[in-house]
Amino acid sequence: MGDRPIDTLNRPDVVLEQTLRPGLFADFTGQAKVKERLEIAVTAACQRSEALDHVLLSGPPGLGKTTIANILARAMGTNLKATSGPTIEKASDLAGLLTNLAAGDILFIDEIHRLQKTVEEYLYSAMEDFRIDIIIDQGPNARSVQLTIPRFTLVGATTRSGLLSAPLLTRFGIRERLDYYKAEQLQTIVTRSAGLLKVAIDDAGSMEIARRSRGTPRIANNLLRRVRDYAQVRGDGRIDAALADRALAMLEIDQHGLDEMDKRILETVVVKFGGGPVGVNSMAVSVGEEADTIEEVYEPYLIMEGYLNRTSQGRVATELAYRRLGIQYLGGNGGRLL
Repeated sequence: MGDRPIDTLNRPDVVLEQTLRPGLFADFTGQAKVKERLEIAVTAACQRSEALDHVLLSGPPGLGKTTIANILARAMGTNLKATSGPTIEKASDLAGLLTNLAAGDILFIDEIHRLQKTVEEYLYSAMEDFRIDIIIDQGPNARSVQLTIPRFTLVGATTRSGLLSAPLLTRFGIRERLDYYKAEQLQTIVTRSAGLLKVAIDDAGSMEIARRSRGTPRIANNLLRRVRDYAQVRGDGRIDAALADRALAMLEIDQHGLDEMDKRILETVVVKFGGGPVGVNSMAVSVGEEADTIEEVYEPYLIMEGYLNRTSQGRVATELAYRRLGIQYLGGNGGRLL
């Protein structure tokens, strides 16, 4: 198959991450409905000997968008060319990518919502009519040259689908959202990854890691690697529930999967801003983190678990957030301390 690793990076952590990625739908755990719909689309396209419809994958980071893009390329028997929205700075960059595609190839654009507006407009005709118009020269000598490109599949990944323009959004024939994983699904992923890493782990150990992984496979695999290191240095190399608990406590990840930044965010809302409401920019300044990172990485999980509510006035801490911080909740006024 022509499946290529993303940018064929040689960093050890990237190479290791590639080895843990499932290469087939059969090995991909979770997202059952998304997987079923994509498998049907792939099978139908293969039977018709056509390129797959353009695919948009959305959802929080670390849930498997890049992995699915790789699986789609392998299932279609085509090559995968990967890039990201911020790296395509000019229309000529996009033209270079598109003209180097073969028929049926998949172009994967991560963080597609960060494409430049002028670059995005070039995508419209490429996605719909499989041609692009390039302007050569400037001023009176400027002329337009139309380039025909092979029928390809654009797979876009985004953590913020709301930032995509309507014209781009409607050109994706297949749109799927990935959701957080249940602990039992993450346990299966941890067990599989442990086998690939040749780490001895029992069911209780894998569940301990899984339930504290914020519903995210990438975090589960990262924690597994850190617990593996702890087991190698402070234990006998085997991972059980007790060892996993000690290792995760050392990493400052509590029994509920909250890490240091999660707690800092909750403490900021509860203590500094009286439970809220507070705007994300004010919150970002207080915790020393970028507002985009809070919105994309931390906030979705805290909202899903019921620690924060997002209102038109700002973020408000819930009673559960107070309990987790060991602070008395007196109710009223959006959950502020009175």
